[in-house]
Amino acid sequence: MNDISLSPTVLLPVMEHFYTLQGEGFHQGKAAYFIRLGGCDVGCVWCDVKDSWEADKHPKYSVEQLVAEVKKTPATMVVITGGEPLMHNLDALTRTFREAGLQLNIETSGAHPVSGSWDWICLSPKKFKAPLEPVCKLAHELKVVVYNKSDFEWAEKYAALVSPSCKLYLQPEWDKRELATPLITEYIKNNPQWEMSIQMHKYINVP
Repeated sequence: MNDISLSPTVLLPVMEHFYTLQGEGFHQGKAAYFIRLGGCDVGCVWCDVKDSWEADKHPKYSVEQLVAEVKKTPATMVVITGGEPLMHNLDALTRTFREAGLQLNIETSGAHPVSGSWDWICLSPKKFKAPLEPVCKLAHELKVVVYNKSDFEWAEKYAALVSPSCKLYLQPEWDKRELATPLITEYIKNNPQWEMSIQMHKYINVP
């Protein structure tokens, strides 16, 4: 896999961008413009966007071009996702988007240092490449994908590293949802500091 420089960049590889509803976590159900950046070195076996892994496969956009695309819609909230978006330096992106008056959220595994200035950081740690502890401290939302019973212990490990105000979510892995959802339900009943996150967008068939 190609190494992606962490130096500041004007152009970013974009797998896709679209206006939809946030389907997961704290902002579920809200209108949001998603920008999915190419490049990922985490490599989750159950990833549903493996086409995002190779950055060089995707067209490059300037941050100004991306703002122009967002401004074609009524969107006020933008979600930067991936791949693993923090493989790129995002200082220029967040500066330009903030100047445009947009709210900026990021979804990250936390495996790379945080760049840019964010209104909301959703940390979704992965066993394939563990998050950095400083990123855990910055998270507003911890969202752990549950694939099997051992993931609850993994979730608690990172719940102990985030701030006391961080929202805690358990989310069934989509292909294992029939098994994982009842496990999560019982776990939350016994550990009510957690909440359920479901991939609403897949149920209502939006991007």
